[in-house]
Amino acid sequence: MSIWQEILENQVLVSSVIGWTVAQVLKTIIDCVLNKNFNAERLFGSGGMPSSHSSTVCSLTAASWICYGVGSFEFAISFVLAMIVMYDAMGVRRETGKQAKLLNSILLENPLKLNGEVLQEKLKEYVGHTPLQVFAGAVLGIGLTLGIDYLYY
Repeated sequence: MSIWQEILENQVLVSSVIGWTVAQVLKTIIDCVLNKNFNAERLFGSGGMPSSHSSTVCSLTAASWICYGVGSFEFAISFVLAMIVMYDAMGVRRETGKQAKLLNSILLENPLKLNGEVLQEKLKEYVGHTPLQVFAGAVLGIGLTLGIDYLYY
């Protein structure tokens, strides 16, 4: 069996990658509609609706449940990982984004010199998620995995 065939037959991996990809594409489309311009950074960047982190880890967890059952160590590990990722997205990463937004507005009015250099690079503001964005990503990931299982496997 070839490596590509093995990869494509790995439901956990396929579901996770599709969960991330679909979330990133949806995030880009939603951003494009809301801001009326295409931002290529949205295709790979973090933050925004829906959470691709949540979609990915929930796809992983749902596929682990389908393939190995809720009593398996694969499900246990992916479930704990999903909880940590989603908690972090709504907590520390969301606060980091808020702080970056505030610092960007301050630096716009009062440029800062650090070691003789003027800081001109804007800090990244899209790093975390609202609870709704995390929930939407989770639902998307689980739904995609159930659909993939029904159609593909």
